[in-house]
Amino acid sequence: MSDTDVTFVSMKSIFLNKNISRRVELGHPWIFGNEVNTGKALDAAAKPGEVVNVYTYDKKFIGSGYINPQSQIMVRLLTRDKEETIDDQFFINRLKRAWEYRQKIGYAENCRLIFGEADDIPQLIIDKFNDYFILQTLALGIDVWKPAIVKAIETIFTPKGIYERNDVPIRELEGMEQIKGFLSEEFDTNIIINENGVKFHVDIANGQKTGFFLDQQDNRRAIKSIVKNADILGAFCYTGSFEILAAHYGAKSVLGLDISQNAIDMSIKNAVLNGLESICKFECVNAFDVLKKWSKEGKQWDVVMLDPPSFTKSRATISKAVAGYKEINLRGMKLVKPGGFLVTSSCTNLVQPELFLDIIQLAATDAKRKIRQVVFSSQSADHPVIRGQENTHYLKFLIVQVL
Repeated sequence: MSDTDVTFVSMKSIFLNKNISRRVELGHPWIFGNEVNTGKALDAAAKPGEVVNVYTYDKKFIGSGYINPQSQIMVRLLTRDKEETIDDQFFINRLKRAWEYRQKIGYAENCRLIFGEADDIPQLIIDKFNDYFILQTLALGIDVWKPAIVKAIETIFTPKGIYERNDVPIRELEGMEQIKGFLSEEFDTNIIINENGVKFHVDIANGQKTGFFLDQQDNRRAIKSIVKNADILGAFCYTGSFEILAAHYGAKSVLGLDISQNAIDMSIKNAVLNGLESICKFECVNAFDVLKKWSKEGKQWDVVMLDPPSFTKSRATISKAVAGYKEINLRGMKLVKPGGFLVTSSCTNLVQPELFLDIIQLAATDAKRKIRQVVFSSQSADHPVIRGQENTHYLKFLIVQVL
């Protein structure tokens, strides 16, 4: 038995209230505080981060998961199997299962190895960049198991390096600090990966999220046919992944825009890395402002690509997000030549797929343009979608022809 096992030898139990929905019984891993019968505990109150057994009000076993009474989501389930022990081997088994799945669906070098709830390890993110692994433990109950998770990575992969990107505000809601740093021997955190036939610099220590948006890697292949011999405009380009692939796929010219000078500098480095600097140009500007200005000036491109920020992190501001997505796509459509294409995305689960499609149609109506759908998809398959768990279905990716 390892050190990480000792804390949880004596398993405590909680019971759900009687008059609640069967959401948890039917498979959802989250248990909210108002669903727990706090007056019907078998043991003394469980400590934050501890693993507990969960039962229905009439003592039917539901599963085991970690608890944090300070969090609105009091328990997140790790297993439904009463015989399964939560220990170091549990995480080795889960990571092996997740890796086998990714390999079966075609991922070998770069992928999201663990996608939280979709891989039955709530609030754990592991991204695999070649032989480097980036870890996020976003809840107290999974942060407790960080040594076991690192051990599992080392057991399965023999990694060149492991780095944690826990510099995210959501941890503070769980009573944890924001941190980042090495979980292995130190290494150069500026690495190079291969994707879809091109190379990209990735700054895993200082880039957004875990350094590179793996969730769009399948979608980046979807632009291959429409960008050939085309003039391309890409807004919110970050480090230029869509733009450089457009050039790789035969675009005539590519202009990428981002408000971050660091992102633009990395985009330029990525273009040079692939010998595409004569085709790809990048400018540090506010895309919202210049798209509006250029549409008034009548500028147009064969393909306009938009990959804007989420616009909202809260249900309270969904209307603001809807307005933002509509406005940016309206401006984008006005910049597309008749018969050209708009490539657009939304990365918040709070804007569901049907709402996103409605927003795009409203933008087309206001732009007085007819659109027809070419591709509509979700995040890459290494970020599995679980029906009924909307947090696993967050990305919407759309290509339309603009007539």
